[in-house]
Amino acid sequence: MASSIEVIQKILQETVAPGINDIRERMSRVEVEIKRLDDKIDSLRNETLSEIRRMDDKMDNGFKRLDDKIDFALEIRERLAALEARMASR
Repeated sequence: MASSIEVIQKILQETVAPGINDIRERMSRVEVEIKRLDDKIDSLRNETLSEIRRMDDKMDNGFKRLDDKIDFALEIRERLAALEARMASR
């Protein structure tokens, strides 16, 4: 005759153990899905940073061209003012 401890162990093995295994399998699938999502987030983060850098470079180039145009316009204005002053003195 089996002892009451052996009976309880058998009941636990037949009822609880399969549930625990099912929980472990589900946790493993969740961990795999979390890893996949982490990888996707990292990829999106890298793409976003790359796009931000590209836009920064584009803006820097645009500002440089604008600075060049402003410098050119100021130079023309100074030359025009010098010509006007010469013409006024004649």
